[in-house]
Amino acid sequence: MKKFVTAGAVAILLTLGASGAARAQSITDALTAAYNHAPDLQSALLAAKASAEDIVRAKSGKLPTIGASVAGSNSWSLVGGQFTTGNQITTGVSYNQTIFDNFQTEAEIEAARAAAELSEYQIRNSEQTVLLAVVQAYMDVLSGRQLVALRQDNINFFQAQSQSSQDRLDVGEGTRIDVAQAQARLAQGQAAYRAAQSSLEVSQATFQRLVGVRPQQLNSSHNFARLIPSSLDAALAEAEVGHPAIMMSKAAIRAAQAGSDAAEAAFGPTASINGQVGSRWTNGGPTDGFSGSLGFQVTVPIYAGGAIGAGVRKANLNQIKSEVDAMSTYDQVREAVISAWAGIQAADAQIQAAQAASQAGNTVLEGTIQERDLGTSTTLDVLNSQAELTTAKESLINAQTQKVIATFSLLSAMGRLTAQDLGLPVEVKSAVNYTQSVEDVWQELRTVAE
Repeated sequence: MKKFVTAGAVAILLTLGASGAARAQSITDALTAAYNHAPDLQSALLAAKASAEDIVRAKSGKLPTIGASVAGSNSWSLVGGQFTTGNQITTGVSYNQTIFDNFQTEAEIEAARAAAELSEYQIRNSEQTVLLAVVQAYMDVLSGRQLVALRQDNINFFQAQSQSSQDRLDVGEGTRIDVAQAQARLAQGQAAYRAAQSSLEVSQATFQRLVGVRPQQLNSSHNFARLIPSSLDAALAEAEVGHPAIMMSKAAIRAAQAGSDAAEAAFGPTASINGQVGSRWTNGGPTDGFSGSLGFQVTVPIYAGGAIGAGVRKANLNQIKSEVDAMSTYDQVREAVISAWAGIQAADAQIQAAQAASQAGNTVLEGTIQERDLGTSTTLDVLNSQAELTTAKESLINAQTQKVIATFSLLSAMGRLTAQDLGLPVEVKSAVNYTQSVEDVWQELRTVAE
């Protein structure tokens, strides 16, 4: 029996630290695969690119609109018994441009750029959410497998105890109570094993959804703890400077301020120029003539039924709201950092306690088995000792899992759970280059000319 207990303990320790020789899948491997696979990240990237197009639309407010037109008509008449027909073709080129709009366009351009910047930070924020979910799923699978192995060992132990109790009863050294107690614990162990298996299947399905492949041989070791600063104050300072959610809030404030400026600028004069040239052909003959015009228009709003004032008030309220939201985001990030930092400290303490409990539990179980064999302890004492040892080992598995999750949660709370900070071998998803390319507003005209 002592050999069985020792072998079971060694099996659990090997399970806790196994990396797997075949198709090993580290946390880095899972994060890399998930980064390339995650639909949420692709969606955020597309949203950022779509947001960049608003910059072009805003810039078009003070750029010329040039168009060419061709029109044709066919007419006929029947007068006094005489039927006549006529054909006419007209061509022309038009030009329209707003040359002054009380700086409304400039404010709208700034708002669009701030919104594009916000969308870029949204990619980073989504990136952190995806990667943290992957770590959670990774550790759920790893700890789930460890729990299944542990509970299988537990079943083996209870089976051995049930058989041992039956053997002692057969030779007159035990009681039916011992057999019943061992069988009851065996049934409980089997139920716990099936529950662990079901939970593991769910965790593996979640892992595959996030990573895109089934989990292979997992290993919780990593070197990302080096990114964590040495103090809580340093972690808070880093989060306040670079967390994507905080940067998003700052961009939202800029966008709201620009929106307020644009709303106020709407209550002001605008000036535009327009011109056109064209010619006409009738009945396929030579041109009837060539004509053109050039004009300007100045408009000053006087009253718009309260719409302009309402727009200004709404924009001002949105600006205030963006500042309030930024304060809330700041508090949430700070809370997340403190919570994750405390989680790491708590996990360290739980690991130490669980390790001590596991070592003591092994000693107690071995001693209780020997005492039972000598008649000074009962089968129930042995079963209770095994249950306490199993609880201690489960606590160790859970504490080690929580330590890893808390570590990555702290990186996320600091804003450093990104592919770039982690050094993942991937092409970082970003809309910056796309935004720079679409800001070339004359590209459309060059494309037409080509």
